[in-house]
Amino acid sequence: MQKILRRPAVEAVTGLSRSTIYALMAEDRFPKPLRLGRRAVGWTEADIAAWLLARPRANAA
Repeated sequence: MQKILRRPAVEAVTGLSRSTIYALMAEDRFPKPLRLGRRAVGWTEADIAAWLLARPRANAA
């Protein structure tokens, strides 16, 4: 069973704000959430982990 992360957890894991998450989704640069209810959404932990791994990393030079 996949773990579903709600928005506050996604913000904590990614370090992104709510507005940044939704702006990236609008640009198709962040996974789309799953509808959990009338006013509730969540993301699979696997989708967020894959997105984090695919992000370019800053050089630590």
